[in-house]
Formats: sequence, C-alpha cells, structure tokens
Amino acid sequence: MAIKPLEDRIVVTPIEADTMTASGLYLPESAKEKPIQGKVVAIGPGLRLDNGKRAKPVVTKGDRVLYGKYAGTEVEVKGVKHLILRESELLGILG
Repeated sequence: MAIKPLEDRIVVTPIEADTMTASGLYLPESAKEKPIQGKVVAIGPGLRLDNGKRAKPVVTKGDRVLYGKYAGTEVEVKGVKHLILRESELLGILG
C-alpha cells in the first residue's frame, strides 16, 4: 500500500537526528528533539486555483525539506513513519 496525497499535500519521511552529540556523548530517547527535516516521497497534483487550473508544486520527489516541529499528520505505513503535510507548512528546501 502506498500513499497518494491529494491536492497540495506532500508525504515526507522524517530524517531522525543524530543520537550522538558533536563531543561524542550519546543522547537517550527522552532527550531527542522531534525531527524537523525529511525526504519527500510523494507529492499531490497541486492546489486547485480559482480558475480551475492546478498550481504546480514547488518541491519534487527526493527533496530534503524543513518543516515545523508540530506540522502535519503522522501516519505509519508498513512499519515506516511518514508525515503528511500541506506544501504551505514547509519552511524550506535543503540544497
């Protein structure tokens, strides 16, 4: 089963933060921050405009993106956690 997003929604697989600090200390699960980066795995057809046409999505499949800490809706498919969010919830694309 795959997720096919609708309208301007995007499916992102979160990229977990490192479990070790720069100084070499390991972080326990309770100290980890919620991920704010992810990889785009699916894109909807785009938002329908007032004239009936669709706005082309800015991101493409495979892009690494930044999003808000509490943005989107978390879903799990085949044991893999994904995040479904609107394109407007994205903060930027990592180059």
